[in-house]
Amino acid sequence: MNATPDLLLEPRWIVTVDADDRVLEDHVLAVRDGRITDIVPATEARERWPDAEHQRYPTHALMPGLVNAHTHAAMSLLRGLADDLPLMEWLQEHIWPAEGRWVDEAFIHDGTELALAEMLTGGTTCFNDMYFFPEVTARLAAESGIRGVVGMILLDFPTQYAEGPDQYFEKGLALHDRYRSHPLVSTAFAPHAPYTVSDGPLERMRTYADELEVPIQMHVHETAFECDSSVEQTGERPLARLERLGLLSPALAAVHMVHLDDDEILAVARSGTHVIHCPESNLKLASGFAPVHALQLAGANVALGTDGAASNNDLDMFGEMRTAALLAKAVAGDAAAVPAATALRMATINGARALGLGDVTGSLEPGKAADLIAVDLDALETQPVYNVTSQLVYAASRYQVSDVWVAGRQQVRAHRLLALDADDIRARAGDWRDRIAHD
Repeated sequence: MNATPDLLLEPRWIVTVDADDRVLEDHVLAVRDGRITDIVPATEARERWPDAEHQRYPTHALMPGLVNAHTHAAMSLLRGLADDLPLMEWLQEHIWPAEGRWVDEAFIHDGTELALAEMLTGGTTCFNDMYFFPEVTARLAAESGIRGVVGMILLDFPTQYAEGPDQYFEKGLALHDRYRSHPLVSTAFAPHAPYTVSDGPLERMRTYADELEVPIQMHVHETAFECDSSVEQTGERPLARLERLGLLSPALAAVHMVHLDDDEILAVARSGTHVIHCPESNLKLASGFAPVHALQLAGANVALGTDGAASNNDLDMFGEMRTAALLAKAVAGDAAAVPAATALRMATINGARALGLGDVTGSLEPGKAADLIAVDLDALETQPVYNVTSQLVYAASRYQVSDVWVAGRQQVRAHRLLALDADDIRARAGDWRDRIAHD
């Protein structure tokens, strides 16, 4: 491209996560109008664009921003409220009552800002959210400069957000209309789970999703109790029910998918359904071990999410990558299962594809959005560097992310947030702790 780039970035390594998983040394990445225009040898870049702004990161790996494909951002304000409990007890006796008491637009605002600050400083440039008052989350994502896919919530029962399915649809479709052309924020249908949404609303949602060409994300097969209860009540497992309703397709991202038999694994792969793996939340709630390696061998796209901070208890995608890789080896009984390059893809391009953004973000290639992070590998804990990808997955931490760009705009510089006030966010989180703890 002949036009002078807005920015040239020259790290020690460029980790592309392209089709060949190339790691390039002595190369420069060029950005113009928020997009990657070129990746060329450093000597060529200096000759072609001598007047362009040129930033050098001599000890860093430049890589795609991480994609947190499933979270509940505002639940960061419930971090640590109810720990060491199984899922249904955690939900029914602690989380749902706390949500009923405290969740309103102010809670969503402050909890989401806390989550966005944590994600951006930890290298996450794109997230999918499933929670109440998504209008607030969408607005904050747009203002904060992070890429977000915001869930259009759907439940059978009333909550503080909506009275029932009709109002959930009304509010969700209005949200979709508001952000349908936004450069950073998009929407997805977000039915909570098979046990909280009945057939009628799911069929209506599928029609809307087909018409609007938006993705769907849903908790599915998270626990053995969920599957057993479904069989007892309906005679079929949740995934079979979703298949009967025509919901298994490339539009669906099924979250957790812990309890699957061989036929279900094949059905997922055959239908093009994406799987969002949340290993640390699954471990903490003792939900079980997702058959990640088997899903990948069958051809399914498996991405990563943190789930909410109330059940993780952080939004650390570096930690999630490492846990996913290590856990998959133990579950499969195979040390070669989910190698480092695969884990990195799960945290980047696979997540982008699951959110319908595979052509936009998730890898460093000309034409894609400049969603980038610089990770300093000069720290003692990541020395010496034999294999950059292995270091990023097995040794690096989110605290080594020094700089973050979304759509070419820098959001973190030298570990400092540029669009969010960390001190103010911290103070408001403390205020919520005092209110909730002393209720």
